[in-house]
Amino acid sequence: MRVYLSRWVCLDVESNLRRVAEESEQAVAAGARLVVFPEAFLHGYSRTVEAERVRQTFSAISAVHPNITYVFGTFTEERRNRATVWRAGDEVARYDKVHLFAANDEARLWDEGDRYAAVRVDSFTWGLVTCNDLRFPEQSRALRRDAGCDGLLVVAWWPWRRDHVWRTLLRARAIENGVWVLGCCVAASEFPAERFAGAGNHVFDPHGEQVRTRDDRLYDLDPARAGGLVVDPVASIRDIRDVKLFTTP
Repeated sequence: MRVYLSRWVCLDVESNLRRVAEESEQAVAAGARLVVFPEAFLHGYSRTVEAERVRQTFSAISAVHPNITYVFGTFTEERRNRATVWRAGDEVARYDKVHLFAANDEARLWDEGDRYAAVRVDSFTWGLVTCNDLRFPEQSRALRRDAGCDGLLVVAWWPWRRDHVWRTLLRARAIENGVWVLGCCVAASEFPAERFAGAGNHVFDPHGEQVRTRDDRLYDLDPARAGGLVVDPVASIRDIRDVKLFTTP
């Protein structure tokens, strides 16, 4: 599977709405079957855009290429930080960010989601994860164990100064669950009121080995890299909930 992870530079809303269609065409022309955009890529934290207009844009883009799957993550709708997945002009899945980032006062903008989400794309099942969710391994494990996910799609607005944290958590989720992990982060915001330098795009195979690419956008996922796991994280798990706390005299 060839996937495209946008290295998005967030500008003003009007420019962003125009550019998402242009970048989609570039991704399809390069042979991508799965096209992913990062968290809050149309409006960031400081701008607004009508949700219906966003939906019309997403629908029109995906209708032009009905065999391509688009992950538009994310935009604000119904006070949720919402990632949506589109195919052939229709929304086929959605996920509302569960773990809001207190340091950015995200609760002022959004309400927490109340469920996890996964989507079947052809023969592959992807778990949907947004930015700060990555810090909570129980979410990724639930997606692997309960939804049978083969991979995690993580969209983010993560700062460059903490790229080492972002990269480490992506790798950890891949290793502990034996799944592909795709991290698509906004590259920058150049909107004058919201300057931001984003972390990198990173892809890890189920062994935690990084998938290299020349442009940090196009990645080929080779199925041969997924075999031979040392530990099967699903077959080997034990449901032990009791914790014994020992104390010294």
